[in-house]
Amino acid sequence: MTDLLETVSTGGAVYDCSHWGRLRLTGRDRLKFLHNQSSNNCLVLQPGQGADTVFLTSTARTLDLATLLVHQEWVDLLVSPQRREFLLKWFDKYIFFGDDVQVSDRTAESHCYRVFGDAAEKITAQFGLGALANAYDHVTISHEGAPLTLAATSGLVIPGLTLWSDRPLANLLDPYPQLTDADWEHLRIRQGRPAADAELTEEYNPLEARLGHTISFNKGCYIGQETIARLKTYQGVKQYLWGLELSAAVTPPTPLLLEGEKVGLLTSCTSLKRGAFGLGYVRTKVGGVGLTLHTPEKVAAQVVEVPFLKSVA
Repeated sequence: MTDLLETVSTGGAVYDCSHWGRLRLTGRDRLKFLHNQSSNNCLVLQPGQGADTVFLTSTARTLDLATLLVHQEWVDLLVSPQRREFLLKWFDKYIFFGDDVQVSDRTAESHCYRVFGDAAEKITAQFGLGALANAYDHVTISHEGAPLTLAATSGLVIPGLTLWSDRPLANLLDPYPQLTDADWEHLRIRQGRPAADAELTEEYNPLEARLGHTISFNKGCYIGQETIARLKTYQGVKQYLWGLELSAAVTPPTPLLLEGEKVGLLTSCTSLKRGAFGLGYVRTKVGGVGLTLHTPEKVAAQVVEVPFLKSVA
């Protein structure tokens, strides 16, 4: 059995994520609005740049991890498929009289793909483009009479691209291996990318999810900012999200035990050639990397690092 993560990282592949939500914000206040609604510093971004950011409740509970791409006249957001409708309503609730912001749902009329490894390099070369300098940098070109945006992020810690187009890209992408939703789930767990309804819920905040790269700690007020600042200042994070090397596959959510006491929760799991790999929250006081826990079924779970998550200081 070939390791999917290794194959995708080297040989390349394509994941059609057109069912993910794609929202577009226009109006002169679009960046200010996103700046006030999410965790990252959106105001510093220039056209052609982008970032990951997190939408939070007023108590800093996680609603979604999103990617934003700043264009000259609008901002595009790629959001989790199960959060699209919720965020549309959420935005509408916070657009007040006098705000020059308009939000449109582009999901049904556009297409989106994650492209990994060698496939991304070949596509970049095919269009005569050099490597984009920084993560999330993007360019928009014309392809078959329609705009095509190529952004320097695969959504994982694997070199690649995100493609956003008004037309399907079968002619461009069909030559490369195609990934299923199950393949993406396997890859994102192995890499440590948290997902909505699993690691990203209103039970957890982005510090617990170790999404520090999506948070600006000096940008001022935004929804959830007071709680985030307090947790950071007083080192109040009581649990962290980790990778888990498992001796066998288990069905999440599953308690994680230390000497019979529940100290965490396994939130995602995927099978490997030998054993399985998972993601889960573990109480800060019991430790981190190297700690061995067990599930109620006596499956061993060793805590390990994963590349997507920011190391705990």
